[in-house]
Amino acid sequence: MKTSRLSLFSKAVLLIVSALFFGSLLFPMWRIELTAPQYPEGLVLKLHANKIAGDVDIINGLNHYIGMKTLHTKDFVEFSILPYVFGFFGLVSLIMVFVAKRKGVILLFVSFVLFGVLAGVDFYRWNYEYGHNLNPNAAIVVPGMAYQPPLIGYKQLLNFGAYSIPDVGGWMMVLAGVLLFVIVVKEFHLIRRIRKPNIGPVLLFLLSFSVFSCTNYNAVAIKLNTDNCDFCKMSIADGKFGAEVITQKGRVYKFDDIMCMVNYCRENSAIKIKAFYVNDFTKENVLIPGETAFFLSGETILSPMKGGVIAFSSNKEAAALESKFKAESITWDAVIKK
Repeated sequence: MKTSRLSLFSKAVLLIVSALFFGSLLFPMWRIELTAPQYPEGLVLKLHANKIAGDVDIINGLNHYIGMKTLHTKDFVEFSILPYVFGFFGLVSLIMVFVAKRKGVILLFVSFVLFGVLAGVDFYRWNYEYGHNLNPNAAIVVPGMAYQPPLIGYKQLLNFGAYSIPDVGGWMMVLAGVLLFVIVVKEFHLIRRIRKPNIGPVLLFLLSFSVFSCTNYNAVAIKLNTDNCDFCKMSIADGKFGAEVITQKGRVYKFDDIMCMVNYCRENSAIKIKAFYVNDFTKENVLIPGETAFFLSGETILSPMKGGVIAFSSNKEAAALESKFKAESITWDAVIKK
C-alpha cells in the first residue's frame, strides 16, 4: 500500500533546505560588480535580503553624474518584505520535516519557483526603471543611452563593465530549490515514470540547454574601423592581425595586434581569462581559438603595432608562408610568453 509520508532521506534534506533558507539571510543575495579603467579593483553593489551594501556611496556619486537615481535601502519596500519571505520558506521547510506530507513538499516547491519568477521580474523592473528614468539635466547626457544593468551576466555600459550574478545567499537559495526538486523527484518517482519514448525530447532539451550555457564564451566578432584596441587604443582596421580575450565573467577585450593582447594580459594578470581568440591570417576577420592555432613570428611581418606574429587555422597554411615572411614557427605557449 502506497504511503503519502516522506522518507527519512527527504526529511534530512528538508532540514538542510530549512537551514539554507534561514542561513541565506546572513549573506548577500546578489552582487553587481562594476569595472572601469579608473577603478582597477572594481566596485561592488551587494543586495542583501534587508539592505543594500558595498560601494554604495561611490556608485551613488557616479549615478548622480549620469542622471540616475541614488540607491537607498529605504526606497525599496522589498527589503522590508524579503526577510519574512525567506523566513517563511525556512519555517515551512522545518514544519514539513514533522508533517512529512508529500503534497506539502510539492506545494512548497511550486511556491518557491513562483516566488523566484516574481523576484526575477521585480529585479528586472527595478533595473529597468533605474537605468532608463534619467535626469535630463544631468552633467553627462548621452542621447539614447540607457544604463540598465544586466539581469544576470555581463553588459558594457559606456566605459564600465557591469557583471550581475547571485552572491553567497543567492546560491544558497538556488541550492535550496535544487534540493526541493530532488525531494519531489524522489518522492513521486518521476524518473521511473519517464517512458523510453519520451526520453529523446528530454535529452534534446538538456543538450540544447548545455549548448546554450556554453555559448557565453564564443568569439565576439570584431567590428573593423569601429572597435578600438583595449591595449593601444588604436582603431582596429585590419581583419588579419587582431585578437580578443573573454574573461570568466564574460567581458570581451579586443585588440588590433596579437601582441597587444599578450601585453594587455601581462599587465592585467589579475584578470581571469576564459578564452583567447586570434584572427586567421588567411581569412578576413575570422577569429579562431588561440590554443589550437598555428603561429609564425618574424620581423618582416608588418602587423599594426609591429608585434610580428600571425595565426593560422592549420599548420599547412602556416608552413606555406613561412619562407615568404622569413619567419619561424612558434607555439601558442611561446606566443603568450613572448
